[in-house]
Amino acid sequence: MTRYRRDLPQLARRLFLTDGGLETTLVFHKGIDLPCFAAFDLMRDREGRALIADYYRPYLEIARQHGTGFILESATWRASRDWGERLGYSATALAAVNCECIELCEELRGEYESDAFPIVISACVGPRGDGYRPDRPMTADEAAAYHAQQIEIFAATAADLVTAMTINHAEEAIGIAEAAKAAGIPVAISFTVETDGRLPTGQPLADAIGQVDRETGRAPLYYMVNCAHPSHFIPAFDDGGDWTARVRGLRANASRRSHAELDAATELDAGDPQELASEYRAFLTRQPQITILGGCCGTDYRHVAAICASCRAAA
Repeated sequence: MTRYRRDLPQLARRLFLTDGGLETTLVFHKGIDLPCFAAFDLMRDREGRALIADYYRPYLEIARQHGTGFILESATWRASRDWGERLGYSATALAAVNCECIELCEELRGEYESDAFPIVISACVGPRGDGYRPDRPMTADEAAAYHAQQIEIFAATAADLVTAMTINHAEEAIGIAEAAKAAGIPVAISFTVETDGRLPTGQPLADAIGQVDRETGRAPLYYMVNCAHPSHFIPAFDDGGDWTARVRGLRANASRRSHAELDAATELDAGDPQELASEYRAFLTRQPQITILGGCCGTDYRHVAAICASCRAAA
């Protein structure tokens, strides 16, 4: 399939929505067993593929009804080499399923997009190790070599950019950014933080963003924060540093629990969608550069609908 490039409309001031917690929705709301929390594995058969497609539809409808844009984040967070091997995928099969996930996003874009409703396809890259714990620390060069395999696949598809989600140490972010630069595809980096607003390594969010920008020549288009409750990261923005202008997206958890508590939980903590939406809006009034809004663990289309309704005016 011929790859094309276009201006990325989410870089303008328009509000863009994305989805919520794909994996937690599938596990807790749909009762799906997801080994390794790997949603891409559902692409093995027609029923699983339809399940993923149907997951996106309510979010697309919300965005279209409210006049926002939408970022379709592919179901490939776990579709890198180490995780694929755990699930029994060969290198060839893993490459194929990464492409199939982007093709599914293409089909949905073809169904929903219009001149008034721009849709961006983002190829999702996840951490090599556990998103909650820096259990697989790498140098930037090691991270670039590892993630290049998946990113090069995406660069040959219709994906408009790569977004690295739930990244917990700066060196991995640097490697991902360098791999994307080498492959010629734009990249965004989304860090996760603990309840103290610092990365799981203990590094302040401001320092991590500064390090990545410094060591990559500001390669990321922008940064995001995901997989943490707003109460965990909002205080980190109080210093008003220049780094805050680099953060353009937010995908928060529904729960105020720590990563360790969420890891141990056997039931979903979906929080209060309206309360979460009000926290988003209060944050956007102080950080108006943030225009990409979605959810992460515990959130579903109800949360994103509430966030959209609350934040449209603020954005």
